[in-house]
Amino acid sequence: MNEKYVVSGGCGFIGSHIVDKLIDEDKSVIVIDNNSNNRKPFINAKAKYYNIDISNSNNIDELSNILKNCIGIFHCAALIDVQESIIKPSIYEVNNTMGTLNLLQAAVKADVKRFVYSSSAAVYGNTDDMPISELIPINPLSPYGSQKYYGEVMCKVFSQLHGIETCSLRYFNAFGERQKISGAYATVIGIFKFQIKNSLPVTITGDGEQRRDFIYVKDLANANYLSMFCEEKFTGEIFNIGSGKNFSINQIANFFNVSKTYIPALKEPKASLADINKANKILGWFPFMDVEQWIKSNK
Repeated sequence: MNEKYVVSGGCGFIGSHIVDKLIDEDKSVIVIDNNSNNRKPFINAKAKYYNIDISNSNNIDELSNILKNCIGIFHCAALIDVQESIIKPSIYEVNNTMGTLNLLQAAVKADVKRFVYSSSAAVYGNTDDMPISELIPINPLSPYGSQKYYGEVMCKVFSQLHGIETCSLRYFNAFGERQKISGAYATVIGIFKFQIKNSLPVTITGDGEQRRDFIYVKDLANANYLSMFCEEKFTGEIFNIGSGKNFSINQIANFFNVSKTYIPALKEPKASLADINKANKILGWFPFMDVEQWIKSNK
């Protein structure tokens, strides 16, 4: 029988690519996803799907039954919009914080070996330290960033208390196939593609000089896969997952070769740039897709 793995949020942008990667590697995959992001789910016919709200503590027993004989969990399920988390902090708190805590409890109850947690570079907030290593102080600027950090803390605590192996991957700015192109959860590259497709002005917040580290979604999926199968024993280990290069939003717009329209700035970090040496050395992970190359091939 094939080894069994669970992907929470496996119908979403990043989670669905992890599902595809596991199935390509001949693993048995279960997806837990209640589509709280209200978007068309991405389904792989070879996976098994459960529509369960992991933020509801009454579902822990049901979750643990699903997790029986499961070797590992990839926990991607979350509400992910930084600005929306500022407007709706309570909704984000219940969904993100309780969802992670409940899934950890169910994993321990089902005797799952390893838990790979999708965290975020949002935990860093604003910093002048570039590139950003996993050791710099945590300073989130939003409820979302705070919730992601709390999830990391709970992963480490559960490793110490219960012996479940955990690691957290701090994603920088994801892009690629299946990214949302409009609405609350759209990526900046997705938004630009939507605006260009619909002959709308390409809008940039602030002066466009804020810099981001863009990481290809299939490189993210591979980082998750290598984290699950790494021979190191993890007890709350943290890894940055980015490209190790950054670009201004103006540069990203220029890759599309379009004119730009500037709109009022948002509260957001001025720059991000991942130090990925730790993931290189321990996971043997390296990103392969360049954001400029991808944009010019997918206009």
